[in-house]
Amino acid sequence: MNALTEEIVKECERQAESCLYTSTALYCWYGTVRVFRIVFIVVPIVAGSLASAKILLKDPNYDVLTAIAALFAGLFPAIFKALDLDVSLKNILDSASLYKTLQDRFRQAATIGASGKSEDLEEEFRSLMTRMDDARKASPPIPERYFKQAQKKVEKGDYTFDGASDGTLK
Repeated sequence: MNALTEEIVKECERQAESCLYTSTALYCWYGTVRVFRIVFIVVPIVAGSLASAKILLKDPNYDVLTAIAALFAGLFPAIFKALDLDVSLKNILDSASLYKTLQDRFRQAATIGASGKSEDLEEEFRSLMTRMDDARKASPPIPERYFKQAQKKVEKGDYTFDGASDGTLK
């Protein structure tokens, strides 16, 4: 293997690892945003229903309950927007899938492509880097805490392939 091929293989491995961490962070973020989105949609509906029950219940003992329910029904959408939880779930999931696909392609280029011609590997690498640049442009900015979660998951071995003899991504 010539020096250029070795360098391309190393860079493909680095890019595969980068894609692993990024896709994992996106999947972690997606799960959290999905849960919050459900909560911030369901709670105002339930709270609004409780608040409107005041019409049916003429008992003054429920005044405090209906006032609190009306408060929650009004505040939750504002909190949802203020916390920027209206991030597109589809965009997060699409980006995660794209990075996961790129991870596999870089890994394959490093292992399979390295056995072919150096020029073919270089061309494939350039094509993959163009796709990587496009993925980075389209991907939403990931909150830092999800990168930390991703690091823990990867280091714990959640994404180590059983078929890898040395426990790496190869």
